Amino acid sequence: MAIPNLQVALDHSNTAEAVAAAVSVGNEIDIVEAGTVLMLEVGSEVVQILRKLFPDKPIVADTKCADAGTTIARNCKNQGADIMTCICAAEVATMTSAAKEIDHIQVELYGDWTYEQAQEWLDNGIEQVVYHQSRDALLAGVTWGEKDLEKVQKLIDMGFKVSVTGGLNLETIELFKGVDVYTFIAGRAITEAENPAAAAKELKDKIKELWA
Repeated sequence: MAIPNLQVALDHSNTAEAVAAAVSVGNEIDIVEAGTVLMLEVGSEVVQILRKLFPDKPIVADTKCADAGTTIARNCKNQGADIMTCICAAEVATMTSAAKEIDHIQVELYGDWTYEQAQEWLDNGIEQVVYHQSRDALLAGVTWGEKDLEKVQKLIDMGFKVSVTGGLNLETIELFKGVDVYTFIAGRAITEAENPAAAAKELKDKIKELWA
């Protein structure tokens, strides 16, 4: 079982703060994400900046694309992204058209998606998904539990590379010990910490400890 990646989600409201956060943790993380909030605030040009800062790290454009897959994916790729996200409610045609323009598509799992839909994604060559506890759900008191572990494991058993995100910390990461998670995605737990680099290193060290 491979050691999961650690991805930082940059969901700042301006480029300067996002870049400062990225630079501060760049040595500790594996994947850099231009978050949805950031891209909506400042545009896809921020992806180009992140690519110049991190020429050797995968860059995710978290567009949560629902339509116009070809155009959006081409733009993200031209800006330097390796990976783009599509929302699970998008048509398969949107996902597959996007996949022709960029290296990888990740399907963001929100709401009432089904395993039948997931199998259709797989059948069409979409092999990465992101399993969420949404920000709003967490603020409403939803917590990680056995049902989440079961869903993540089933997706892995189906053949997906599964990333996990949503209020992750040292304790929640420990819940996934023994599960073949592809990537853990953390945002505020890293970027809003008193020492972001130390927080990222602590998460990375915990992942290495649990999956060694």
